[in-house]
Amino acid sequence: MAIPSEKAPPLFSWNEYKEWPEDERWQIIDGQAYCMTAAPNIRHQKITGNFYRIIGNALAGKPCVPFVAPTDVVFDDYNIVQPDVLVVCDTNKITDANIQGAPDLVIEVVSPSNSYMDKKMKLELYERFAVPEYLLVDPVGDLVERNHLVDGKYGRAEIFSWHESLPLLSLVGLDINLWEIFERDLAELNVVKEGPKSYHVG
Repeated sequence: MAIPSEKAPPLFSWNEYKEWPEDERWQIIDGQAYCMTAAPNIRHQKITGNFYRIIGNALAGKPCVPFVAPTDVVFDDYNIVQPDVLVVCDTNKITDANIQGAPDLVIEVVSPSNSYMDKKMKLELYERFAVPEYLLVDPVGDLVERNHLVDGKYGRAEIFSWHESLPLLSLVGLDINLWEIFERDLAELNVVKEGPKSYHVG
């Protein structure tokens, strides 16, 4: 007698997604729904806003268009996400309702509640759907991890610290000063290099 297999979880698609309440934030990865109920903290929002503002100002008058969450990116019927910041250079992908297909650049600001999704699930998703450049932003360590698509794979990520300038490979000619993103003062570097002074009495 055959042993019945465990019932597979239901697969959700765009048809269900578009009927869900607009005041709820959901993402679907491989047909599984993930609710984003907790509001991001203030630092997360400031970093997200800084990326969106700086990139938006740099792209003014150019065909590439930046977007900020919540903006739906529909890779296919079973994969729909809302990155923190994204840039689309193919305007044919931009519809009134959402983005259809892979953005040129995706930025996710990591928080403890979503780190596994951003570092594992979305990393694999963006690689599979050929997102050219994926930035993972660490708001605690003030670091940015860049994943760049080469021959269909991301490979080893590059790490940038807050005091460095980050050249965006997907947007040629656009460099991001990360100290502006993280709202840090470059004068801090001199303090670190000099270190504490020692004094001798007598």
